[in-house]
Amino acid sequence: MFPPKPNFFTNSLSLFTLRLHSSYTRFPLPPKPPGLSLLADQCTSMRQLKQVHAQMIVSARIHDTFAASRLLSFCALSDSGDVLYALKIFENTQTPNGFMWNTLITANASGPNPCEALFLYVRMRRVGVVPGKHTFPFVLKACSRFCSVLLCKQVHTHVVKFGLDLDLHVVNGLVRGYSVSTSLGDARLMFEEFPERNLSIWMTMISGYAQNFCSNEALVLFDQMVAEGFKPNNATLASVLSACARLGCLELGERIHLFMKEKGIEVGVILGTALVHMYAKNGAILVAQELFDSMCEKNVATWNAIICGLASHGHVEEALSLFRKLENERVLPNDITFVGVLSACCHAGLIDVGHEIFRSMKRVYGIEPKIEHFGCMVDLLGRGGKLLEAEELIKGMVWKPDVVIWGALLGASKNHGNIEVAERVVNEILVLEPHNHGVYVVLSNMYAEAGKWGDVLRLRKLMKEGSLKKTPGWSLVDSENVVCKYASENTHLAV
Repeated sequence: MFPPKPNFFTNSLSLFTLRLHSSYTRFPLPPKPPGLSLLADQCTSMRQLKQVHAQMIVSARIHDTFAASRLLSFCALSDSGDVLYALKIFENTQTPNGFMWNTLITANASGPNPCEALFLYVRMRRVGVVPGKHTFPFVLKACSRFCSVLLCKQVHTHVVKFGLDLDLHVVNGLVRGYSVSTSLGDARLMFEEFPERNLSIWMTMISGYAQNFCSNEALVLFDQMVAEGFKPNNATLASVLSACARLGCLELGERIHLFMKEKGIEVGVILGTALVHMYAKNGAILVAQELFDSMCEKNVATWNAIICGLASHGHVEEALSLFRKLENERVLPNDITFVGVLSACCHAGLIDVGHEIFRSMKRVYGIEPKIEHFGCMVDLLGRGGKLLEAEELIKGMVWKPDVVIWGALLGASKNHGNIEVAERVVNEILVLEPHNHGVYVVLSNMYAEAGKWGDVLRLRKLMKEGSLKKTPGWSLVDSENVVCKYASENTHLAV
């Protein structure tokens, strides 16, 4: 038997502790251990980091800004870190350096609270810390998550003020920020005025057009990029193909696929999965199936792409057949797989099959059903008329039911004319969204169909007292490159 592999972190920390203790005793000092800053970089968990933090406090090294910044970096950016702990370290540092500010801004820009990144940037400026080329890309990333042109323009003025309007990463962030905020004119202006464009900025601009449903512009720019000798890498191609899938840009996706064939780019798992997903999501099911069958190597994401694509376009038997094949080939499904399979059962009204698959999630695969899976089951039971069973399923959820799930049951109640269940569901929805006028309209229509005119008048009175009005329906029509918004009137508003 081999001896256990020595743990660098544990041995180094023990050596540091022993040396610190020896300085207070008559025992000779052991060999000098690695610095605590180095130890902070070797941490793999918050437990280890807190040990290093404690040693820094005991040895007074915590007052060293560089050492504190290494602690903060792990807490803020590591997958096993803790942003709140990083913030505490930051707040207890007398004079945080630019690296510490940038690290916290980066963490928050990518986290659940991007607003905090903007607040940090404002604080940074107020205390006189000069932002640099590592600051603005993530400040702009936070702006892009709010889809705000005004925020992008405000940060843009700071970029110019600090002379970073020719930095590639900063300009790339501006192009992305303007694109996400639907200000494609500003994005294209930044793109055209930048003297030395690289592959990254080309793909950002193309993705911006794709995200805003400007597929023709995206195609023209893609061809221009190729003509200028730029060759996108696999990760970039996969990213744009994913955008094509999400936004329904089949033409751009086909053009990229053709480019891959012309250049002899090998289609591995990542690119193959992206292509299958793009074609399946856009309804080109036969092409997606051919690609799927031709792939020598597949992962669970590949299976998910074809199963979900088949399910969403009503190819129920094929989706369920592939799920059984996945099981036979010992590929472990994940939660996304089950969303696709349950959706297929829902389309076909296969209540018993859906029930069995839903139960197998936890029993066979150890996957805890999420709110999406419960939503599929509620929809399935509702379509089959099992409204009380669907209601009990919702009430037994570990997750707090949202308006979408209750809305699925309300729709099923309307289809089956069950006013009692509909009334209970409406009460639940109004607890979550007190000003939701739509549920009143649905319930009022159900009362009218049942001839309960007294209840119709009562609901309309409630809507009037609560200042709730039915939102008028309208349509968007593309006419000669002008999108017009039509309501149920004789006039229209061009948008």
